[in-house]
Amino acid sequence: QETRCNEESTDESEEDESEEEPKLKYERLSNGVTEILQKDAASCMTVHEKFLALGTHYGKVYLLDVQGNITQKFDVSPVKINQISLDESGEHMGVCSEDGKVQVFGLYSAEEFHETFDCPIKIVAVHPHFVRSHFKQFVTGGKKLLLYERGWMNRWKPLILHEGEGNIRNVKWRGHLIAWANNMGVKILDMISKQRITNVPRDDISLRPDMYPCSLCWKDNLTLIIGWGSSVKICSVKERHASEMRDLPNRYVEIVFQFDTEFYISGLAPICDQLVILSYVKEISEKTEVECCARPRLDIVQPLPESCEEISSDALTVRGFQENECRDYHLEYSEGESLFYIISPRDVVVAKERDQDDHIDWLLEKKKYEEALMAAEISQKTIKKHKILDIGLAYINHLVEKGEYDLAARKCQKILGKNTELWEFEVYKFKEIGQLKAISRYLPRRDPVLKPLIYEMVLHEFLESDYEGFATLIKEWPGDLYNNTIIVQAVVDHLKKDPQNRTLLRTLAELYTYDQRYGRALEIYLTLRHKDVFQLIHKHNLFSSIRDKIVLLMDFDSEKAVDMLLDNEDKISIDRVVEELENRPELQHVYLHKLFKRDHHKGQRYHEKQISLYAEYDRPNLLPFLRDSTHCPLEKALEICQQRNFVEETVYLLSRMGNSRSALKMIMEELQDVDKAIEFAKEQDDGELWEDLILYSIDKPPFITGLLNNIGTHVDPILLIHRIKEGMEIPNLRDSLVKILQDYNLQILLREGCKKILVADSLSLLKKMHRTQMKGVLVDEENICESCLSPILPSDASKSFNVVVFHCRHMFHKECLPVSNTVSPVQFCNICSAKHRGPGSAILEMKK
Repeated sequence: QETRCNEESTDESEEDESEEEPKLKYERLSNGVTEILQKDAASCMTVHEKFLALGTHYGKVYLLDVQGNITQKFDVSPVKINQISLDESGEHMGVCSEDGKVQVFGLYSAEEFHETFDCPIKIVAVHPHFVRSHFKQFVTGGKKLLLYERGWMNRWKPLILHEGEGNIRNVKWRGHLIAWANNMGVKILDMISKQRITNVPRDDISLRPDMYPCSLCWKDNLTLIIGWGSSVKICSVKERHASEMRDLPNRYVEIVFQFDTEFYISGLAPICDQLVILSYVKEISEKTEVECCARPRLDIVQPLPESCEEISSDALTVRGFQENECRDYHLEYSEGESLFYIISPRDVVVAKERDQDDHIDWLLEKKKYEEALMAAEISQKTIKKHKILDIGLAYINHLVEKGEYDLAARKCQKILGKNTELWEFEVYKFKEIGQLKAISRYLPRRDPVLKPLIYEMVLHEFLESDYEGFATLIKEWPGDLYNNTIIVQAVVDHLKKDPQNRTLLRTLAELYTYDQRYGRALEIYLTLRHKDVFQLIHKHNLFSSIRDKIVLLMDFDSEKAVDMLLDNEDKISIDRVVEELENRPELQHVYLHKLFKRDHHKGQRYHEKQISLYAEYDRPNLLPFLRDSTHCPLEKALEICQQRNFVEETVYLLSRMGNSRSALKMIMEELQDVDKAIEFAKEQDDGELWEDLILYSIDKPPFITGLLNNIGTHVDPILLIHRIKEGMEIPNLRDSLVKILQDYNLQILLREGCKKILVADSLSLLKKMHRTQMKGVLVDEENICESCLSPILPSDASKSFNVVVFHCRHMFHKECLPVSNTVSPVQFCNICSAKHRGPGSAILEMKK
């Protein structure tokens, strides 16, 4: 039973758990082949792109289709068929057998050649273009290599190409080159010159050539691959340079690659720039410790100059491999489709390159779902066996089985796409394993939209165990995905157990907002002092709902509340806001202050109230308010400032009310700040005020110093100096006097400098005017006399004429000018002098 299982398995390598993907896939050639090999044994096979030709030990030749079905049968001989050869057209076949028979005949014509030799004929090869009349040639190989050519009267003429080195073991004909192997090595014959161009000796002469035959394969018309024993040589046929020919053939052979393998070679075939090698393997049995035949291997290698790199290696289980020898295996291939046929006496296995479907199969088998999905997406137009959706669903199931629920849920977005049925199926699957939370973040919200029940189910799951997650979903999901009323009721039920839960209250407010119950949402937001309250009011125009909640808004965020109220005066009036804040004067002040900053006149009726509010809550802004307000009652303001002893504000009010002397007195007595007093006097620019300041300071040396340092440019310092008492000690008097003199000297220098600048500017302008008036004036045919309106120049240029041109560019014939009534010789333009007299009106006379 174990043997039978082994025989049924034709593919896979020895290392089933290998992470390296195989390059080839295998299947047994069945149907008619199975019937043949149950009663007979395969001895050879030739592959054509249209059909297969199989020879058996009982002398039969079968034509098969690519599925192994029998299409034609030939009884050639009662003994083993050694070789079958086909031309490129597939219309002619050559067959040789162990009893020495050779037949070459047309599959679709009556032409036929028969010959029987006195020795077994191991090989036959027909010309690749045998179908053409002038290429009717074939070779046979027994003890001699014979070339048969059809000549006169359709007679076949034999020609000995080679003999004397043992039996001919293999022949391959490609183009004009024939390669054959005998006991000594491999030869190549050029059919054009009928010259042998090379001899490649075999390496291991200890191996019996009948047990370990040579494998030959033409990769192309000039490249021959030789495998013998465990050695591989790749030979290239090249043209010899004319200067090197002499008596040598015009072609020669160069071995470009040469390497040894671990096992004995039974067959070779090219695949792109690599090689497929069928190897015969012997191993030591673990039970009997005797050498026995193992499964043959099919390897793909990359040739290197002196070695090779193994790309893949598969051990094949063929029927009866335990009894086979190296000579029992053959490797044939179909060039067009990259199909490789492994022939053994009891089995024929087909190896083919794996396609994208096979690649995906391998990835799925190795549970590499991510790579399989990517490969399917890239090749979705060429794959036939797999569907992207099926691979994706298998990937999701695999991730769920591994417990990677979040990754599985994330992949649902890409894999399930817009398929609502699959989405709902996956959601229920996640519910069964208690992982609704994992898939909640990735549920579709637009195109497609699932049934409301799906979203409600997820929300209830969060509501039972994760209030924060529930709140996040409510914020992220559009309100039309689920039945809002049901969720609101569920939240209300949970709030009964925990009335102060801020997360649930905030979420309930959002739900009320979705349901357009803005009033209830606003109440909750204000209770929670939530930052979104202002956004909610603006977005849904809830100003009518906050008329009685202004204090709450101000307590929450006075800056935002005031900005909102001022931006929407048309919806909530200033009077209404002030009235609502009557019991909270500190908030009332914030509102009125912001209003005043925006517009000094809008809240003028509250300016009197604001004096007290500023005095109580914002003293630094009281003086700026008094300066900027034009509606503030000064008497009331003065009263409040005097009551609170606000000196600066009182000074300002006194000066504004015209009581500058009292204001100055207060500065001197209360503030005792001479600099401020001097500044005040400068602002008022009143001589009596300076007189009062001097009188008040005359007995206070520090004040005198301050006056001496500052009044030099406003008041004559002599007035102060004359009043200083004899013997009074004044700090820094010398420095103050020096400063006065320096200030005076500076004023003199400034005046002199200004005078020089004025004189220089006047002279410069005078010179400029003079240059301008000295410039010539263009007079041509286009100019006319301003008096008679005729051309200024006469038509006859030879005659003399007189023209008067003024600096204003008006021109007159001299005789057209009116006679001046004045005795002055200077004349003026009649047009311009009627308007004004000024520079530029002197006469320029031209005579010609």
